[in-house]
Amino acid sequence: SSDHLTILDNYPYLGQPHKLYWVGVVSLSLALGAGGYAYKILPPSVEAVTPSRGTAVEAIYATGTVEPTIQISLSPKSTGRMTELLADEGQTVKKGDILAKFEDDDLAAVIEQIDAQVVLAKKELERKEKLIKRKFIAADAYDKALSDLAVAEAALKEAKAKQNFQILRAPEDATIIKRDGEIGEVITANTPVFYLSCCAQNRISAEVDEEDIVRVKTGQKVLIQSDAFPDDVFEGAVKAITPKGDTDSRSFRVRIELPEKFPLLIGMTTETNIVTKESKDALLIPLAALGTKNKVQTIENGMVKFKSVTIGAEGKDQAEILSGLDESSKIISPFRNDLIDNQEVRVRAGGQ
Repeated sequence: SSDHLTILDNYPYLGQPHKLYWVGVVSLSLALGAGGYAYKILPPSVEAVTPSRGTAVEAIYATGTVEPTIQISLSPKSTGRMTELLADEGQTVKKGDILAKFEDDDLAAVIEQIDAQVVLAKKELERKEKLIKRKFIAADAYDKALSDLAVAEAALKEAKAKQNFQILRAPEDATIIKRDGEIGEVITANTPVFYLSCCAQNRISAEVDEEDIVRVKTGQKVLIQSDAFPDDVFEGAVKAITPKGDTDSRSFRVRIELPEKFPLLIGMTTETNIVTKESKDALLIPLAALGTKNKVQTIENGMVKFKSVTIGAEGKDQAEILSGLDESSKIISPFRNDLIDNQEVRVRAGGQ
């Protein structure tokens, strides 16, 4: 009959208030002829696990961006109209290759004029050399001719240098990672037209909080993930740490060296985990088994025993135990806030 099934709601039981217990009818018998019924209250069932052995990694998380280790920008030194475009983004170029040319008609006319002056100054110097050998002129006249030629040659050299400024050449073997400007467009002086990456593998710049930077050292392994390759984890290494932090973001920039043939493109964002400690044979328990103040609930002789543990590295699902448990410990997981110390429990079927 339903009269013999009772729910005890918010009544104290074994000294613990506010617990819910279902009381099941185990047997129906007359109690010493009194006509009453006897009930047996079953202890709560729990799930239990034992610690496992595995690798525990302690890491510092930071977001990063892929960037060239060495980036070179090329820009004209004087304002001019682009007349030729001989290279584009993604192209690999050699040192000295012409990438673009700018209008230089005015300079070409100036160079032609100065070149004529140089020719004339040379002829005048040759004539003065003959005259001074015969002592028909004074030394001052010869020196003046010599000076006029030097001035003309210097002016020609300067004009040709300015003309050369109107040609953008690759300073090193490099890859063009960005280009701005089109043929016919007027580019103002010192406005970058090409950005080149050269001379080294790309790297990642990651921003690490100032509270964590003291644990970061050069040479530490870095695990790298990206949304572009969700199933892959790449391995890099800490190459350098900037000695001065950003006072606004309260962070320090960490340069991460990348492996060869790293597939991420310049500008892509990454999730980086800088490994500060790695234990190959660590004692691990589910993170869900941890209660507040690093307490766990063990089962000894069918009774709950609360124990304090020392935690090492914590991952997404597991935590490293440095002390307080051993491999034979039986732990309640997930942690049960409705249990008290020394309370009787039973392990749920299928549990360890």
